[in-house]
Amino acid sequence: MAANDVAMATEQQADPKSPEVMSAFYSRLYPFKSLYTWLSHTPVPISTKDAGVPKSSTNWTHREFAFTLQNDAYLRYNSFQEVDDLKKQIMRLIPSRFEIGAVYNARPKDKKTLPASALQPLRRELVFDIDMTDYDAIRTCCTGGAICRRCWAFISAAVSVLDTTLRRDFGYQLLLWVYSGRRGIHCWVSDESAMVLTDDQRRAIMGWLEVVKGGKDMVKKVNVRVAGGLPPSLQSSLDILNENHFMPIVLEDQDCFGSRQGWETLLELLPDREVVSNLRKKWEDEDEDDYSSKEQSISERRWNDLRREVKAVAKGSTRRAALMAAMEDIVLQYTYPRIDAEVTKHRNHLLKAPFCIHPSTGRVCVPVDPKMVKDFVPEDVPTVGQLLGELDALGTKTEDPSTLNWEHTSLKPYVDMMDEHNRRILQAERERKQAENRKDMSW
Repeated sequence: MAANDVAMATEQQADPKSPEVMSAFYSRLYPFKSLYTWLSHTPVPISTKDAGVPKSSTNWTHREFAFTLQNDAYLRYNSFQEVDDLKKQIMRLIPSRFEIGAVYNARPKDKKTLPASALQPLRRELVFDIDMTDYDAIRTCCTGGAICRRCWAFISAAVSVLDTTLRRDFGYQLLLWVYSGRRGIHCWVSDESAMVLTDDQRRAIMGWLEVVKGGKDMVKKVNVRVAGGLPPSLQSSLDILNENHFMPIVLEDQDCFGSRQGWETLLELLPDREVVSNLRKKWEDEDEDDYSSKEQSISERRWNDLRREVKAVAKGSTRRAALMAAMEDIVLQYTYPRIDAEVTKHRNHLLKAPFCIHPSTGRVCVPVDPKMVKDFVPEDVPTVGQLLGELDALGTKTEDPSTLNWEHTSLKPYVDMMDEHNRRILQAERERKQAENRKDMSW
């Protein structure tokens, strides 16, 4: 059988729910060393038993891992002395996925031997979770678990705003964005100042960042104005969304105001009865088939209708100010990041590890470059079947197929991205320790 045929046959047979498939993935493809460096903020030790080799940091030994087994059993409070211990446990359990939690004041695996409530989280990356289902009331192309490159644009807008805000307003630099494998994206912030945040501080950051609140319906969800204006940081986010995202996503591609339900929702978000009445009468009398034949999308023309109504209101009046504020709030409601607040607020919350396999799609949870997120295509992410197929195809050309790993597959660019992120973490850790040493010497 030709190498390409071998790869195709393996991909077709590779069920991500199969223990055999997942065993092959974990043993041959999962980048455990990269995971260790990322979580521990230290290079991988040769062996903690070797003289002169630093032992694993508590960032690793006191870190919680949780496993979801093939029968949906959920095992929490696991911890490991070395990265090889984690790999051995995974190879024994063959979980469908595993999750990462906080660094505790003791080893999580000792929880049952400790006094009640003695085990407490101390450190944890600041994490954010954005799920496409929270945009179901807006997107017109997909619903539920489905996602395509059109609705991915909402995720792209969210990453653009959140990445900029975290770097500009909070000074964070060590941000890792990871595609969830199906319909969302996670952000892990590894800066030391983020790692040590308390739950109260995380809630405060979430309160600062959360703009779109409430359920999945489309009632007004934005209420963030102070003395009638937006906070400066939110004004900057609005500028990003207005300049790069609202028109191409909401007005053009998704055509969110093209249907009656869509424009009725828009009118419900306006505070001026006269403007609402004028627009409703105009839009009810339109022939939509003729309307859609124009150069602009229906939504873009209706948005421009709204602009004209606002311009007709007296300049400097409170009516006009209220309408302009409402239009800004609509841009935020439709395009600002919809963050799962509970994931961010609590240090003991667990989040799926990078490079796991999503059991429904078979895709790998891979890092995403925030600068290139607009061009990221979820359907192009390698699947477990594809990767194993690549190994099998290469195995027909080598005397020892067991030497093949992720470096020989299409997973390599994503692991390289993680390792580059790890390089920045290690550099920041060296600089932090040097600064601490200088401070100690100054005394």
